[in-house]
Amino acid sequence: MTKKLLQLAANAADDKRAEELVALNMQGISLVADYFLICHGNSDKQVQAIARGIKEAAEEQGYTVKRMEGFDEARWILVDIGDVVVHVFYREERGYYNLERLWGDAPREDVQTELA
Repeated sequence: MTKKLLQLAANAADDKRAEELVALNMQGISLVADYFLICHGNSDKQVQAIARGIKEAAEEQGYTVKRMEGFDEARWILVDIGDVVVHVFYREERGYYNLERLWGDAPREDVQTELA
């Protein structure tokens, strides 16, 4: 079920042309979520569209979005869907926070997006 949610979020992000999607398996590493999905957009509007698209896709499939933080600023939007937490960054912010390095001990999870 959780992998299905991760794939749903990845597809929704990809639909909005999110770049460099990285899924981290956080099981046994973080108590916050089983998976982190990290991606970025190249403008405030795109970052907001990615986050909104993920929220809408999750809700359409019956998932509850527990919270969405940072939407108005559109620098780093966190979309908490329970077992999956999505981090949507503005390009420069992603490099600054570098979550992939921070959670470097987390194995990467393969997510195949529908668009090539």
